[in-house]
Amino acid sequence: MERKELIEKFIKFFEKKNHKKVPNASLIPENDPTVLFTTAGMHPLVPYLLGQSHPQGKRLVGIQRCVRTGDIDSVGDNVHHTFFEMLGNWSLGDYFKEDSIRWSFEFLTEVLGLDKNKLAVSVFSGNKDAPRDNESAKIWKSIGFSDDKIVFLEDNWWGPAGQTGPCGPDTEIFYWTGEEIPEKFDPSDKRWVEIWNNVFMEYVKRKDGSLELSPQKNVDTGMGLERTLAVMKGTYDNYKTDSWEKIIREIERISGKEYEGHEKSMRIIADHIKAAVFMINDGVFPGKSEREYVLRRLIRRAVRFGRKIGIKNFTQAVAVPVFEIYDDYRFDREKIMHELKKEESLFLERIEKGMRVFEKFADSEKIDGKTAFLLYQSYGFPIELTLEVAKERGLEVDREGFLEEQKKHQEISRTATAGKFKSGLADESEATTRLHTATHLLLAALNRVLEKPPGLKEIEQRGSNITAERARFDFTFDRKLTDKEIQKIEEMVNGWIREGSDVERKEMTLEEARKFGASGIFEEKYKQIGKISVYVIGDGKISKEICSGPHVKSLKELQGYRFKIAKQKSVGAGVRRVKVVLEKLA
Repeated sequence: MERKELIEKFIKFFEKKNHKKVPNASLIPENDPTVLFTTAGMHPLVPYLLGQSHPQGKRLVGIQRCVRTGDIDSVGDNVHHTFFEMLGNWSLGDYFKEDSIRWSFEFLTEVLGLDKNKLAVSVFSGNKDAPRDNESAKIWKSIGFSDDKIVFLEDNWWGPAGQTGPCGPDTEIFYWTGEEIPEKFDPSDKRWVEIWNNVFMEYVKRKDGSLELSPQKNVDTGMGLERTLAVMKGTYDNYKTDSWEKIIREIERISGKEYEGHEKSMRIIADHIKAAVFMINDGVFPGKSEREYVLRRLIRRAVRFGRKIGIKNFTQAVAVPVFEIYDDYRFDREKIMHELKKEESLFLERIEKGMRVFEKFADSEKIDGKTAFLLYQSYGFPIELTLEVAKERGLEVDREGFLEEQKKHQEISRTATAGKFKSGLADESEATTRLHTATHLLLAALNRVLEKPPGLKEIEQRGSNITAERARFDFTFDRKLTDKEIQKIEEMVNGWIREGSDVERKEMTLEEARKFGASGIFEEKYKQIGKISVYVIGDGKISKEICSGPHVKSLKELQGYRFKIAKQKSVGAGVRRVKVVLEKLA
């Protein structure tokens, strides 16, 4: 089975179960400040999982492109990826465990034809806060699963991502990829591959840490497309499916080497360049902070492993089969190719500078840990490259010292970015909601105050990260804002706040929204939705913007605060970032 066929079968199956297909959203989360990238299909549904009615109803199905940064170091094996596609179906307060589990089993065995004897499941074992999920286990048993194929694990629990919010037990479905099927399910055996996870959001975690039953019980499921394709093909290697084969063949061609024997390097190159293609296409550019740094790290790691198999200046060639495989997406090829070439050239240049630094220690017997880390941190010299070059020169490297220096740096970075890579629902506190509405005012003011560069009809949002303390807002603009422009923007926004206009949510089709003059962040994702939300401020005289919340009901809720642009910076070619706050007035 190929990628497009599996997608079609999944969507059609749930459409027959009265689900409506939702569109693929951007990799840049619209309303979730807890993550840098969209890591699951539930991210675009954040407001609806919290209770807001979805214009397409209570049963949804779709496929979502995702990036998970926590798996970067795991890429190179046969199942991990930074970029992947997630199939999912959702119930927003409608059906629950019984239908969700039975439909999953029905799809796997009757539609895909998987051997039910090769399936096994894990279920929440319970803890001091929540009881064991005997209901899910009972449903699995009624389907025909024996006790030997059901394992209870405390890890089978989802969320919340932050301090409070919806959460609950989950049940994971595994498929045996080995030869003889074992009598008993052992999830630690890597030949059992997880292909589907059904999350049952039946609780809400309160500020004091306790759980209460949720008034709206949701189902959020996720099936890994790449892993399921591998299972269908009878291989334990995801990279031998049609989501990867053309990319691997191209790497073989330009390197003159075969995949067998060079699996790790070729998998890393294929995965990282694919992820980079999609990230750049969604408006991320290589840089020094947050998601821009993740992109830079991926490209440079791919270049490093390209060196291992004797290739350089290859990233553009590897991107071509990505375009071919995913011809159901729209790519800005010129932009993607430009950024790949630029970043690869920059890194190759830095490697050359690092080599010149390396030569200074050529007469030494050993390179100490601090020097090795300097080469890594300042010149992008990976420790593997330092070890490789040192070996050529008969030098030793204090690898333990390097790891100690790296650990110190990681601890500092981890403390500074705590929570950035957690997935889950956004904080929807009053403070965060006020700041979210303020970003609508900011975008409106930017378009009124700033003179657009040639070819830019309007200034567009390119992402946001909003907490209770501040909002980071990325937008299309090619230069630094002047002090005078910042002052005008602040005065305009604060003037609107003083006026105290109403904030009204209207539902309309995308075509109606366009005629209405509404602006949108990621309009592609709305094309398949019957109705969308447009937030109108000041009867549309201030702002009309497609968005899914959360917002205040009136700008009067922002009175008592002063809007201020605290900082600005460039985060890529043609993209600026501002940090804004709402300072409480005395």
